[in-house]
Amino acid sequence: MQALNMSDVFLMGLLGLLVGSFLNVVIHRLPKMMEMRWAAECAELHRPHERAADEALPEPATFNLMVPRSRCPQCGHPIRWFENIPIISYIVLRGRCSHCTASISLRYPLVELLCGALFAWCGWKWGATWEALAWCVFSASVITLACIDWDTTLLPDDITLPLLWAGLCAAGLGLIDTDLPHAVWGAVAGYMSLWLVYWAFKLVTGKEGMGYGDFKLFAAFGAWFGWQALIPVILMASVIGAVMGIAIKFMGQLREGGYVPFGPFLAIAGLTAMIFGPTAILAFIGL
Repeated sequence: MQALNMSDVFLMGLLGLLVGSFLNVVIHRLPKMMEMRWAAECAELHRPHERAADEALPEPATFNLMVPRSRCPQCGHPIRWFENIPIISYIVLRGRCSHCTASISLRYPLVELLCGALFAWCGWKWGATWEALAWCVFSASVITLACIDWDTTLLPDDITLPLLWAGLCAAGLGLIDTDLPHAVWGAVAGYMSLWLVYWAFKLVTGKEGMGYGDFKLFAAFGAWFGWQALIPVILMASVIGAVMGIAIKFMGQLREGGYVPFGPFLAIAGLTAMIFGPTAILAFIGL
């Protein structure tokens, strides 16, 4: 661990708040971008081959992580820069749109606060180093995946696959404690273990118990932590998922189809492994 430098902690925490504000945009827009891409692909496949070139479908309006400008989903009011300051704007606006007074989800400042806290923790543990930056990337990616999966039951390849490769590259470059052989076998074991569970469950029940995104996320954790961490991480995720699933069912809040996404619980276990270490997870769940 580097010598504690409070300026590093403060600056990285501030960076985390700013990144957290951007993560809110990614969480909201990336699933919509995926849906638009799928719709465009379907339209292209179903377009009659004889359609003339000048009768091609019109180009959709630009929609990505930067364009258009963020707006209130209720009234369309453009969000000005001083209304988009992490945490502070939410407090000043009292959690409401300045134009129509519609309520703003509490998750926005919570994502910013969580990202800022995790970045600050990385600065506290590793200082202003490449290792700290690597784990900041890990933290931001996992937060984003957890929120998207909770909202949509999707874990986008746009994030899971770069996270997997980032873990392998960080291990190969010596930026994290995991060495490259352990990272490679961790990625293999992470993917294959859940892939086997998926097919065993499907053969027995005829149902799909999880999605392929879970395999990729677990493979990414294997790349970042090594194969030795996989059992503690999956045990913690399973315990939390079971407890939360029972609670949600008891409260009658199960979504249509009875699905509870597994990604958020994997994310909690992954962040716990980053902060306390994989072996601490076993003690946490009493093993």
